[in-house]
Amino acid sequence: MNPDDYDPIAAALKEDIGKGDITTEFFVSEALHASGRIVAHESAVVAGTATAAEIFRKIDPATDVQIVRPDGEAVAAGDVVIEVRGLARSILKAERVALNFLQRLCGIATLTRQFVDAVGNHPAKILDTRKTTPGLRALEKGRGCRWRWR
Repeated sequence: MNPDDYDPIAAALKEDIGKGDITTEFFVSEALHASGRIVAHESAVVAGTATAAEIFRKIDPATDVQIVRPDGEAVAAGDVVIEVRGLARSILKAERVALNFLQRLCGIATLTRQFVDAVGNHPAKILDTRKTTPGLRALEKGRGCRWRWR
């Protein structure tokens, strides 16, 4: 297997919903449209918004995803980071995986920012590590919080 062929988003979606989201398909009307916002639950550094947007679009390319706060930006509790509009079924199928990636990547970015701030003007440098989660290196090495769905 060529590691460059690995798609962490596809793997996460396959693991989370497999052949389908039975609960959503049973309880949510096929034609129902909805909107939602991903809101920071605590202060953090945003990372992974493009990944989250891609997850919504892989489930349903017609889902409208607006990144409100870009990667690298500091947010406070209550700040809206992403807004989505589209079929309710599509949004519900994607939201858990999108939140999982955002939490992981923002956590890395937030901790990294704390290290950088602690070093301040000292000549020491903060470097990255090879210690990444298997299959997520490309995402974790990027500008990688806790979120709640509203």
